[in-house]
Order: sequence, then structure tokens, then C-alpha cells
Amino acid sequence: MVSVVITGRGGAGKTTMTTNLSTYFSKNNYRTLVIDGDLYLPKLAFHFGIYNPVYNLHTLLKDPEMRVPDAVYHDIKTGVDVLPGSSKLYDVLDLDQRRLKDIVREIQTRYQITFIDSPVGIPFDTISTFRLAQYQLIIVEIERCPIHSVHRMIENEVVKLKALGEAYGLKVGVILNKVRESSQNIDEIVEFLEYSVDVPVVGIVPYDYQVPEATNEGRPVVDYAPHSKASKAIVEAGDIMGEWIFGEKKKEGSLHRLYKSLFSHLRGGRIPAGKKL
Repeated sequence: MVSVVITGRGGAGKTTMTTNLSTYFSKNNYRTLVIDGDLYLPKLAFHFGIYNPVYNLHTLLKDPEMRVPDAVYHDIKTGVDVLPGSSKLYDVLDLDQRRLKDIVREIQTRYQITFIDSPVGIPFDTISTFRLAQYQLIIVEIERCPIHSVHRMIENEVVKLKALGEAYGLKVGVILNKVRESSQNIDEIVEFLEYSVDVPVVGIVPYDYQVPEATNEGRPVVDYAPHSKASKAIVEAGDIMGEWIFGEKKKEGSLHRLYKSLFSHLRGGRIPAGKKL
């Protein structure tokens, strides 16, 4: 039983990464659950094609007599179980957040790995679940920040979230997402994160138009377009996470080794991400 909380600023791809990493682990035969911990702007369900779920995390929070498994939906395509939130305005009013930890504690015992998608910024909605988790994954998008000030952005964002996770005893990692123009500087950024900030980079995911395309279809991109650039990078990150969390190293096939070689070339021949794990 392992829980991972996903944090990051708005637009970094936090929810997208949650859905895709959970799909990766499900497809690798782990019993996997995802929970939408963004209580006021939940959108995790949309990524699995679940719209307006009648029973959800909000109904659980408002009705202590409701059975937790009754609000869990099984996604047939990915094998992931989803505990969604409600996007209806009246459902997010007058919430008792104190029960969230009890709900997560009860349901996560049924799974080998649980992902909790936190709200934007400092995750006040899900802070109680940090006591139940073992890992924190910070999703960072560096493209919206001028390269000359990226270090300051990292210090402002990653350092705070890392300190929060470590205060609860979590092991913290970073995924760089939607990498585009900054790819030529990625070597320097990874070095800064791993040696100055002292947080391992678990993955580097390039920008890929097929990601929003998959989201519009209500499917994670690793299921919708498994051979896309983003999917291959997410699988690489999943492999690293699998070794990090479960101590299981994936056997690399020829295509996987080729992709790592190409990705290493993009990053100037450095050691692959996750080297400090």
C-alpha cells in the first residue's frame, strides 16, 4: 500500500500526469486508485471520460453513512479505479474536509498504489492526506518562465513544496513537464534541481499535441497514443518510479533503449533523470 500526492502550480499538467502515471501502474498489473483531492475545482474525472458522477468524493464528505467503495468508478480501458469529485457548485459548498483523511485511509488499503491529485499551489485541501502518503511528486512546467529566471521560479515553487512534503516525512521527486524551447537548457535545470535543490528529477516529458487531444477524448495519452513522445517519456518516468517505490527495475527492450539514447542526446549525453533516487 503506497500513496503518492501530486502537487504543482496551475497549468503544469498535474492532473494529466496523475491520470497517466496511474494508467502506467495499472497496465503494469498494480491495483491502482486515483483520488481527486481538488475539492473546489475537481477535474480528474474528465481525463477518464467520467462526467457528472452521481456519487463522488463530495457526496462521501457530506454523507458519513455512505460506503466509500460506492463512489469509486472502474475505468475499463486503463484498469484504474477513480474516486472523482463533483464539479457542481452546490456540492462544493459547506464541505467538511476533516473526513477526507478517513476516506483515503479506508479506501487505499484495497490498492497497491494510490495517487492523490492535489489542488494548485500549496495543497490546503489535501494536506491531511500527507500523513497517509509516503511520496510526493512535484510537477513543474518551466516553459512559462524566462530561462534567466527559471532558478528563481524553482526556488519559489519547488523548494516550498519540497519543504512541505519533507515536513511530513515524504520522499520527494520532480517531473519536468511540457518541455519545449527549454530543452537546450534542460541539462542545467536538472543539475540545479538535483544538486542545489537536492530533489531527484524522476522524468522529463516533452510537449506533445497528442496530450490535449487525448484529454478531449477522455483518455490518458499513454492509453490513447502509447507511441507518442509524451507517452514514451511518461513510461520512462513510470519505470523510474517503479524502481524508486517498489525496487523493481524494468527489463529494457531495444525500443526502450533507443528512446533513452535519443533522450540522452537531447539532454547532452547526461545520465538519465532520477539518478539521485
